[in-house]
Amino acid sequence: MPGENLTRAEARERAAIVDTSSYDVVLDLTTGPETFRSTTTIRFTATPGASTFVDAITRTVHAVTLNGESLDPAEVSDGVRIQLPSLQAENELVVDADMIYTNTGEGLHRFVDPVDDEVYLYSQFEVPDSRRMFAVFEQPDLKATFAFTVTAPDYWEVVSNSPTPEPTDAVAGQSKTWAFEPTPRISSYITALVAGPYVVERSELTSADGRVIPLGVFSRASLSQYMDADYIFEKTREGFAFYEEQYDFPYPFAKYDQLFVPEFNAGAMENAGAVTFTETYVFRSKVTDAVRERRVITILHELAHMWFGDLVTMRWWNDLWLNESFAEYMSTLAAAEATEWKEAWTTFAAMEKSWAYRQDQLPSTHPIVAPINDLEAVQVNFDGITYAKGASVLKQLVAWVGQEEFMKGVAAYVNKHQFANTELTDLLVELEKTSGRDLTEWSQLWLETAGVNTLRPAIEYDENDEITSFAVLQEAPLEWPTIRPHRLAIGFYDIEDGKLVRTYRVELDVDGERTEVPELKGRARPALVLLNDDDLAYAKIRLDGYSLDTAIDHLASIESPLARSLVWGSAWDSTRDAETPARDFVRLVLGNIATETESTTIRTVLGQLVLTASSYVAPDARDETIAEAATALWKLALDAAPGSDAQFQFVKFFAALATTEEQLENVGHLANGTVELEGLEIDTDLTWELLIALVAGGKAGEAEIAATLEADNTASGAQSAAHARAAIPTLEGKTAAFDSLVAVDTAPNAIVRATGLGFQRASDPTLFEPLVGRYFESLQTLWETRSYAIASSVINGLYPAALANQELRDATAAWLDANPEPPALRRIVIENLAGVDRALAAQARDQR
Repeated sequence: MPGENLTRAEARERAAIVDTSSYDVVLDLTTGPETFRSTTTIRFTATPGASTFVDAITRTVHAVTLNGESLDPAEVSDGVRIQLPSLQAENELVVDADMIYTNTGEGLHRFVDPVDDEVYLYSQFEVPDSRRMFAVFEQPDLKATFAFTVTAPDYWEVVSNSPTPEPTDAVAGQSKTWAFEPTPRISSYITALVAGPYVVERSELTSADGRVIPLGVFSRASLSQYMDADYIFEKTREGFAFYEEQYDFPYPFAKYDQLFVPEFNAGAMENAGAVTFTETYVFRSKVTDAVRERRVITILHELAHMWFGDLVTMRWWNDLWLNESFAEYMSTLAAAEATEWKEAWTTFAAMEKSWAYRQDQLPSTHPIVAPINDLEAVQVNFDGITYAKGASVLKQLVAWVGQEEFMKGVAAYVNKHQFANTELTDLLVELEKTSGRDLTEWSQLWLETAGVNTLRPAIEYDENDEITSFAVLQEAPLEWPTIRPHRLAIGFYDIEDGKLVRTYRVELDVDGERTEVPELKGRARPALVLLNDDDLAYAKIRLDGYSLDTAIDHLASIESPLARSLVWGSAWDSTRDAETPARDFVRLVLGNIATETESTTIRTVLGQLVLTASSYVAPDARDETIAEAATALWKLALDAAPGSDAQFQFVKFFAALATTEEQLENVGHLANGTVELEGLEIDTDLTWELLIALVAGGKAGEAEIAATLEADNTASGAQSAAHARAAIPTLEGKTAAFDSLVAVDTAPNAIVRATGLGFQRASDPTLFEPLVGRYFESLQTLWETRSYAIASSVINGLYPAALANQELRDATAAWLDANPEPPALRRIVIENLAGVDRALAAQARDQR
């Protein structure tokens, strides 16, 4: 992987020399299971006499022809780059090479369906992987048109950015050739190829400019029975109508296909007109409402990119945040205003903001506008700052300049820079025009510095419980001591008819370390004071003592789902920051989660409960706390409304925590049907979850795993089997899982991820102790020999975080002391160390 890096300085130098015009890419996908033939013709202008290079990760380069002159592949190609000497003003480059199929989710991924042995392909190019399919100047500011010609088996569907043409015979009765029309000028990372015997359902919509836009939804044949295409089309139409109005610009491409593909590394990818999604969004079993909502947000996120990211694209990856943050903000806005998911901003508070706050408190945090010096830095920056904090800060910007003014500025930006590349300043210029505000200082404080502020109320009352003084106090971490301006609301809540409801709200600007709020003087003490009501600001909040007591006693009674989410978040932040004991958080969750209405809030809070019980509670109370939490979750499941989302989630998290004989017996009874919960179907995926719990508890093993896999011989089944095998609670089991990822390099990306999940599962963390040394000894080799997607999954998946003790901390710190390079690998290890440090601090607080 290190030899595949590209620096920003190299990209800037190349862009000064080269201006690309067009690519003609001819692909033959009938040459065997390991490689495919790729012949690329690039037309570009250049500074006469200059030299540069083109990117191409190849197995074999057969020929390189520059301006009619043959270059010796052995001299100009190293398998990653092809050197281009003595350029002319007008140039034509032809590269003929064998490229390699991957099983890592990077480049052109090849998957064989175990159900029917059919082959499925899909491309994934962001950040630097179009060079794995064709020769290319791999940087976003060298836009061009792309025309793909593809030869493939004659019964396949073949999809790219342009509409799929009628194919012609290549070999009669065996293969056909599809010659796609050129795309508009786009960046290489959003080009796409998806091919295989996918099942497609089609529809159409009418764009704002009157064009009919063909729509397609694709899935593997063995999953197509579960594909709810009509619902996907409905959300797509709602998103189209919303975005075309907001952007004041019709959809910029000729068609819109959405393709659900196997073994995908992310949630989705915004390829222009050919969006790929993880096929975990094809629901073969029951999923939580949180996952159903997340799928809608993802659909809208990728659709938002068609304008912001694809039509207008960042010049370099330091503005990646703007692409992703904007799509995250707009997809939440669209879900709340244009679909049935009206509480999308509550989901945003529970999920995205929790992720942002966690990421922003790591030693590796960085300004939203991050200094991206090379491709490795981009890879590790697909994080909670780039997505969640950026979107949160955009929400704060909207509160500051106004929703209407913000969208007018965005529309002007999109119209002005269509099919071009931009930088942050281009957007700020338009927002300043529409809002009348100078955003220079705002940008410096919010986008160019890191860290999250904490806001606390300082309230004084007289003998009649009337407010005599109210101020908002702002703190910043020592490492990032920036005090920022915040536009926020303060809510007063009182109990009415058994509900805790808002009775007063004031919106104001908070700036400096202390902001007085004189308009609150003379008001009666409310039951609860909530800073950042309506979640306009990006800041951790704390409750005053009286409000905290109210929250503990009445959290479940707070009427507003968003307000409840903010209180849950405040309690969680206090626990993570070791300000309140971990066992207090456990009690708060178990005492209030039963009546929570929002699925994502339930999912997030129960995930925090698992982490707290297993890592933040004092070690001598850990086992008892886990057992008590599991018992409480089982009771919650028994008492929950039959068939409800809450019942389903309580069962899933009960299984995740089950450790005692009685608890594992109940898991077994659920799995074999001797105990039934009304409304709960033990379907295929839940069967696997229950089996994994039994394996982790030592109540099932290889025989049960093999039998369940035989009954579910699918890609998902294979991943669950890998998960289960890695959860076997013996040193031999953990060593086998470790070796399956470290000693060999054959597992595809999805199996790597599943194995990591199972490896982390251990009711006895001491199982990991013998593997700590081997883990650190393997890191440099893993980084040097694996692709980024695989290396990062293995390194995170095998880190023995469950130990959460001083010995692990010391071993991690020792490795960092001994290994000053490479920065991207160190960042992954540093973030894991930060998790241990936080756990140790929380354990110490809980011990008191």
